Amino acid sequence: MIFREQTAGAIVLEGKSARHLTGRLDYLMRVRLRPGTQPVALALIEAKSEAKHPTAGLEQAKGYARRFNVPFVFASNGHQFVCYDATTGLTTDPALMADFPAPQSLLDRWEVVTGVDLENPRAAALLQPYHGGEGGRRYYQDAAIRAVFEAVARGKNRALLTLATGAGKTYIATQLLKRLFDAGLVRRALFVCDRDELRTQATTALAALFGGEVAAVRSDGQGANEAKNARLHVATYQSLGVDDEKAGELSALTRWYTGNYFDAIVIDECHRSAWGAWSEVLTRNSDAIQIGLTATPRTLDLPDNVAGEAGAEADAKITADNVAYFGEPVYVYDIAQAVEDGYLAVCEIVRRDIFLQTHTSNERETGLNATDLGPLTDARTGRAEVAEEGAHYDARDFEAEIVIPERTRTMCRDLFDHLLKTGGPEQKTIVFCVRDKHADDVAMAMNQLYAQWCSETGRSTGARADPYAFKCTAASDGSALIADFKGSPASFFVATTVDLLSTGVDVPEVRNIVFFKYVTSPISFYQMVGRGTRLTPGKLMFRVYDYTDASRLFGVGFLSTARTTTEPTAESGSDNGTGEGDTGDGSQTLQADGVSVRIVGAGCYVLDRGDDGVDRAISVEEYRARLAERLASVEPSLDGFRKRWIEPDERRAILAALPESNARTLRIVQGLDAYDLFDVLGAAAYGLDPRSRAARAEAFEWKAREWLDGLPTRTRGVLHAVVGQFRTGGTEALESGQIFRVPAVIAAGGLEALKTAGEPRALLWEAKRRVFAA
Repeated sequence: MIFREQTAGAIVLEGKSARHLTGRLDYLMRVRLRPGTQPVALALIEAKSEAKHPTAGLEQAKGYARRFNVPFVFASNGHQFVCYDATTGLTTDPALMADFPAPQSLLDRWEVVTGVDLENPRAAALLQPYHGGEGGRRYYQDAAIRAVFEAVARGKNRALLTLATGAGKTYIATQLLKRLFDAGLVRRALFVCDRDELRTQATTALAALFGGEVAAVRSDGQGANEAKNARLHVATYQSLGVDDEKAGELSALTRWYTGNYFDAIVIDECHRSAWGAWSEVLTRNSDAIQIGLTATPRTLDLPDNVAGEAGAEADAKITADNVAYFGEPVYVYDIAQAVEDGYLAVCEIVRRDIFLQTHTSNERETGLNATDLGPLTDARTGRAEVAEEGAHYDARDFEAEIVIPERTRTMCRDLFDHLLKTGGPEQKTIVFCVRDKHADDVAMAMNQLYAQWCSETGRSTGARADPYAFKCTAASDGSALIADFKGSPASFFVATTVDLLSTGVDVPEVRNIVFFKYVTSPISFYQMVGRGTRLTPGKLMFRVYDYTDASRLFGVGFLSTARTTTEPTAESGSDNGTGEGDTGDGSQTLQADGVSVRIVGAGCYVLDRGDDGVDRAISVEEYRARLAERLASVEPSLDGFRKRWIEPDERRAILAALPESNARTLRIVQGLDAYDLFDVLGAAAYGLDPRSRAARAEAFEWKAREWLDGLPTRTRGVLHAVVGQFRTGGTEALESGQIFRVPAVIAAGGLEALKTAGEPRALLWEAKRRVFAA
């Protein structure tokens, strides 16, 4: 059987908004072993027109084999076919379609190359159908689930899945456990995480499939386990007690559960939690099927500007531990792929530079000597203090060892101005701060700015958000406010936090992630950025505001197709202000009030994926030159580019070599939102004088007048209406399968009017050719 897999469609930025493109459509060849069983995916098939060679599209499809977790890729033109075997790297010679392998023959080959015997009882989970059908799952979730079950069928008890934050790991976990239970491979299972919020989310999701058979692990108040009668136990490490076991005392894990009590364990976010004392959960159940879920890459490649930092080195060790215990990931789905497929929101990065001015210096923020700071006070008591002789405070010490109130106020003012320019201040935003007191100060400053804005715009008291900004930290029991942040549409817009919101909290409405703290851990950085990746109705993109160079961690180990820009706003700053603070932990923090602060744009950059697969921020000029060079290597002439552009398959091949998302980024950073991608690329690579979509449509009207005048009036009207769609939708609008459902096209006569003058497809193709020749 042939199964259609369609992605949501890439999300592209256009000015200050974003939209979905048409999703990619792929075809899987599957075989159902027996009635009622889940079909086994064997191969991907790439079909091209009969006018093309049978190998057309094969190279592009080879890359899809890993994504779909199939060993074979077939390409065909309807007359002949070729087959690529991903396990050997070999491609067959073209053969007639009459020789295409029969389903049983292909299934036999699949079993040989994968090492899976479908008659083996351990393969039973692979043949279990999805609970509730396949309508709700995505292609990569299916591929990940199959990869785990194939490993189990081969006799392995450990499997690691690496999936981007926001890719739906909870859905994957629930389906894995359900099908293991249904297959009779598991009697009791444990889902373990490290946060109460994650436990609550998992319990709710699992209860939808398991009903009363799922329960959270915790004491009933009399020393007994509330989950003791459940088949599926959901726990945090803390509820199992393995992180604080004292000499001579049993933890909840050892008190409630004998060794190998569980037949399966799913460990969520295992890059944060599986090691050290907490690994006892796994080692005490060594015979169980153990599945690790993580957003951590297989390897962590640390560039020079990150290597050596404490957080980065710790991440590298965790990553190595994951692979050493579980083995290589059986399936990987990264942020870049998720964005390209349209399942995660596009990211825009706005970098800002902070300058500190004292009586002795005026420099970009790197650190300050005590002699530069002027009068110092104790941030808690306000009493005058003297810094240690020769003391130097690195930028990462700010807010931890020394507080500069004007720095916080100026950063908040700059952020608030950006919010005003990008849709208004009432956007769900997370600001990552250094410590609890810093989160307090940022919330206070943002509330002050919001109150002033409300006063200036005449907003009534009843229409103001209350609260607007709020502190959400572990020290302040911020967990109680997460529901308000997530659910309130009229308040709780700006959450200031330290670590509480960095992981395990799903607030899809978040549109801005802000770094006021210095980050050294790539894993933590990606977890923080991941708070903004979820899609919601009306939200296809989010922004990262980077005040501390945190975005240097993009491209470390795992990648993101993010766009980096800096808006050319005026410098902001102030020369006065007082403040007071309390570290909240009893240690002394100094406060410096004699420092002026200004914030400026840090340049205009885009993230370009190099030949080594790592994203690097480069200037727009260099990026444009690189893009032009790549395009010219694919198609050396403007005429050739124009001819290939109007053929969808040829255009996709060109864009795939760039890739397409990078080409669209160039349009945005150059301010060419009103131009079709054809003109953006033509100008970059061939010196084409670019025309806006509107100008190109107008040029068509008079340059194609002689051709149009030779057509019947109604046909001419339909073509005018079709080309009119190009003004707003560009190339995609001209090729839309819904073009004859557009009201303007229907009103002009639609498909029937075209038929009076010839073959509609030929007329539309000629109109398109003339649009790009105009």
